[in-house]
Amino acid sequence: MQHSWFGWLIAGLWFAWLAYWVVAARTVKADRRRQSRRSRLIQLGPMILGATLLTMPNLPASWLYERFVPQTYFASWIGVILLGLGLGLAVWARRHLGSNWSGIVTQKHGHELIRSGPYRCVRHPIYSGLLLAMLGTAIAVGQWRALIGFPLIAMSLLLRLRTEERFMDETFGSEYASYRAEVPALIPRFIRRAHG
Repeated sequence: MQHSWFGWLIAGLWFAWLAYWVVAARTVKADRRRQSRRSRLIQLGPMILGATLLTMPNLPASWLYERFVPQTYFASWIGVILLGLGLGLAVWARRHLGSNWSGIVTQKHGHELIRSGPYRCVRHPIYSGLLLAMLGTAIAVGQWRALIGFPLIAMSLLLRLRTEERFMDETFGSEYASYRAEVPALIPRFIRRAHG
């Protein structure tokens, strides 16, 4: 990265998000059912590998540190802005999800189908936000290791999304089928129309 303070800014944003996530996790409903350990491990594998590529400063292959975007203030700021927007969306979604949230895919006692806030636009706004934040991080880092790490993390979140969709179908039945028909999973329809 061009200036080390961009690295500190990125780390600070992620740390603030993580601190909020840990504090917010203290007030969640009890689990009624959880995804299997095998399913969780399958999802964690690409996440850990992708996060390692994004964060490790001393990987053995030097080509991973070559740049895929120029080392400019513009590219760094674009990345930081996307990171901030993505984390902001994830926090907004987490606040609306409230005590229904879980660190792993679960069915809660008294689980509610949330359709307020960002859940009006996408069914999985936390994942949308994290994907945007990871893309911003990859652009700000600007090295091939980050660009390779991003799709690995995306794959992990998409695997988790599939499991979560199955749980939601089983929990809410026709109500969730209706929600799924009305609201896209990750990308709001107005963005799709603007680019389609």
